[in-house]
Amino acid sequence: MVRTRFAPSPTGFLHIGGARTALFSWAYARKNKGTFILRVEDTDLERSTQESVDSIIQAMDWLNLDYDEGPYFQTHRMERYKEVIAQMLKDGTSYYCYCSKEELDEMREAQRARGEKPRYDMRCRHNHTPRPGVRPVVRFKNPVDGVVVWDDLVKGRIEIANSELDDLIIARSDGTPTYNFCVVVDDLDMQITHVTRGDDHVNNTPRQINILKALGATLPQYAHVPMILRDDGQKMSKRNDPVSVIQYQDMGILPEALLNYLARLCWGHGDDEVFSISQFVEWFDLNNISPSPARFDMKKLYWVNGQHLKNSSVETLTKLLQPKLEQLGVVDLNRLDLNAIIELVKSRSDNLNAMAEEVHYFYQPKIAASEEVEKHLTSDANVILTKFAEALSTLNEWSLDAIKATIKEFCSVNNIKMPQLGMPLRLKLCGTTQTPSFDAVLYILGKNNVLSRLAA
Repeated sequence: MVRTRFAPSPTGFLHIGGARTALFSWAYARKNKGTFILRVEDTDLERSTQESVDSIIQAMDWLNLDYDEGPYFQTHRMERYKEVIAQMLKDGTSYYCYCSKEELDEMREAQRARGEKPRYDMRCRHNHTPRPGVRPVVRFKNPVDGVVVWDDLVKGRIEIANSELDDLIIARSDGTPTYNFCVVVDDLDMQITHVTRGDDHVNNTPRQINILKALGATLPQYAHVPMILRDDGQKMSKRNDPVSVIQYQDMGILPEALLNYLARLCWGHGDDEVFSISQFVEWFDLNNISPSPARFDMKKLYWVNGQHLKNSSVETLTKLLQPKLEQLGVVDLNRLDLNAIIELVKSRSDNLNAMAEEVHYFYQPKIAASEEVEKHLTSDANVILTKFAEALSTLNEWSLDAIKATIKEFCSVNNIKMPQLGMPLRLKLCGTTQTPSFDAVLYILGKNNVLSRLAA
């Protein structure tokens, strides 16, 4: 059975790149009716926080990336790591190293002076006699000959000579295990079959493969996905870019739209740009991921989001918009037909925040910009609006057809073009000239509401 995992470190929020990795891992498990595991790699005690754990889980929940097992925490598995290290020491696949920091620094300086790559020279591998008062680290006895080879599902065949690797530390002098070792034991115990992660981990993979082999484990398949760059080709940064998943929620992006867009970064299905998550799962395969870095285009994300908004049901959008409208001060949503308003404006917005603003002016006119007032609410325009209010007041039937007929007749009788009525009317009723068709706006607002706003 396919078993995949997403293993974030809780040293901050869920990064947008991490979300894509989680999506690929989740989708592969779902495609193959496998198991998706959430594992929190929290051994960095100085930087890991509960707040980060909570924010990661919150982001996963918002994205609807449901996990079948977990969250597992590495800090809860310390006894298991110590047990494996003890067995490796017993089997001779690891050893105690008593070298001091000063010795290691001196060794590396000498290597640099000789033009060699700085690395541990394995001196304690051959002579690890205990030193009084020195708390040793534990090093893995890496093979000295041969190569580490794996067929990466994204990058293809990768070969790294064991001579390029040194005997890495798997347990610090205080007994705490190191990252690469914990990952190996976790993947072994959790029977992970496919490891999907960022290509910044490629250098860790040969070390982890050698430890897995030393433990007699079946190797998982690896898929190292490329990083996500800004649209200018630079690396995304917290200072200049929205890199936290929750930021996108705050920006009014739908979770399904964000997943849709992330899926298209280094993966594709023909010319399909907009699709559901179920379609993505049906189409997805790890070996269809491109090894080239992707560029994040915010405009394209908003476009994709707009398409998902158009395809969303009014009921879904009503539920999403209600808290945003309450934040804008709209208390009584029942005094107008909210469903009709959403149906009218949903194709005009590319995010929920903009849609909430569109809905808002139906309930409460915006404060019109002074330059707009000066341009459109002239003395002539106010005369036209007064006459139009009188024409509307005589309507016995407040229907869309009746309103359209009244507008057409009013423009004809007064010898004016539609914009001469529509622009000042929109501004007077809604506080903005950017509204849907003003006959539909009039109809939804209702006769009393319209006449009251025109008289204000």
